[in-house]
Amino acid sequence: MIEAISVPRIKKPKIRMHIGEGYKFVDKVVQANTLHTVCEEARCPNIYECWNRGTATIMILGDTCTRACKFCSVKTGRPTWNDPLEPTRTALAVKKMNLRHIVITSVDRDDLKNDFGAAIWAETIKQIHKHVPTCTVEVLTPDFQGFYPALEKVFAAQPEIFSHNVECVERISKQIRSQANWQRSLAVLRHSVDFGLLTKTSIMVGLGETRDEVIATMQEVVEIGVKIFTIGQYLQPTQNHLPVERYLEDNEFSEFKEIGTNMGFSVVESGPLVRSSYRADEQARLIEVLN
Repeated sequence: MIEAISVPRIKKPKIRMHIGEGYKFVDKVVQANTLHTVCEEARCPNIYECWNRGTATIMILGDTCTRACKFCSVKTGRPTWNDPLEPTRTALAVKKMNLRHIVITSVDRDDLKNDFGAAIWAETIKQIHKHVPTCTVEVLTPDFQGFYPALEKVFAAQPEIFSHNVECVERISKQIRSQANWQRSLAVLRHSVDFGLLTKTSIMVGLGETRDEVIATMQEVVEIGVKIFTIGQYLQPTQNHLPVERYLEDNEFSEFKEIGTNMGFSVVESGPLVRSSYRADEQARLIEVLN
């Protein structure tokens, strides 16, 4: 029987809250273009740092998710989104912010049975490439229920980085995200690698996993060809979400980074406040240098 480590950490990661001119500018652009951001919807602890740096993660296909993952604060329910101009408005917002790199994500849209929203994904990528050709596009997508024709629509639009999160180690996956499937997520990543895309994934820790399980997850992911891997501390967004089992120490995150680098990942981002899109622009530039 696998026994999770349960030694508590005294202090939570410290979140720096500062609203500067960069934050105000990003907020103005997002509001003016009637866009959603995962920074706000998922209560990301890095929103102040990222927005002050002039970056944000735009969330397309509305703000209502058809799934109810127990770690996520994005609202769940029956979506009413119907906005075919969203891809163009997203591209114009990216242009206004003068970005060199943008991360696009979305809610799960299991209600869109034809392609689960993949056509909007593809059009968003194309519009950004059209209006801001100097900006690289990173997509953080749902699993599209593993439907390959939907995935292929996104792949064919040629995002510079394709990302899909396995979110946690396999043993606790059903507890964390009951409507997803860990092996299906792994298959999505494998399809991306096979299509020739630079591929990325992320996990949270502090949910009851063991050190060995984290390392085994990294090994399984690197072996299918994923190049970018991020690890961050799970933080309970509200009392209605899963509690934190423990807070990892900084040296544990440093160890995971070293292990992952030695395994063969091109980039490993590991730290208490790391999220899948945290400093994604810097990761993209580093990948360019490495290649």
